[in-house]
Amino acid sequence: MGGEETGIRIGRYGIASAALPFTLPTLCLSGFFFGVGWPWGGVALGGVTLFLLFFFRDPERQIPTGEGLVLAPADGRVLEVVREGAGWRISIFLSLFDVHINRSPVSGVVREVHYQPGKFLPAFWRNASTVNEQNTLIIDSPYGTIVVRQIVGILARRVVCWVHPGESITAGKRFGLMKFGSRIDLLLPERCELWVKTGARVRAGETVLAKFPKRPVVSANDSFSS
Repeated sequence: MGGEETGIRIGRYGIASAALPFTLPTLCLSGFFFGVGWPWGGVALGGVTLFLLFFFRDPERQIPTGEGLVLAPADGRVLEVVREGAGWRISIFLSLFDVHINRSPVSGVVREVHYQPGKFLPAFWRNASTVNEQNTLIIDSPYGTIVVRQIVGILARRVVCWVHPGESITAGKRFGLMKFGSRIDLLLPERCELWVKTGARVRAGETVLAKFPKRPVVSANDSFSS
């Protein structure tokens, strides 16, 4: 089933449910070590549990409203803003300390979800976008088609995607998760007005990366291949 990940929430703060397979064993082992009189082992595993909870955090975001806005699909640092094919590519690198929940840049319909096996090169390397394992979403919005690539890195060995072809998705909605450091590439039509530069820090679902022209137009140049 598709849909948005909800996880465990307390007010505006949350933990992705994907954290449970990692945190429950470390928490139980931490308690075991304390119970048998090995406090240093308990402290160490307790620290690991706290880091995992921090890594899988899922804070709420204030989603901007406005026509034609393209939002950041991930938290992190912009590696590149370059021309690619008939449009632009914006690459975002996620460190271990960034929120790893991915959010949709636009509202529209998911046309395609495509998984591609590959290598596990460092995500910040330029050729990682072509040779690394990745998952590609193609989203048709009223303003044009965009492509989002979830790309694994040397530490991130798995991408998670919660949406399927044919589903409607809204801007800022959670659509996936990348585990332990990774990268996202966003492909946009050439006619988009870019609002971000290389080196900028961005937040998923909040930072505006680009804007489509006010009048919704879909042209041949708005099509990308995965």
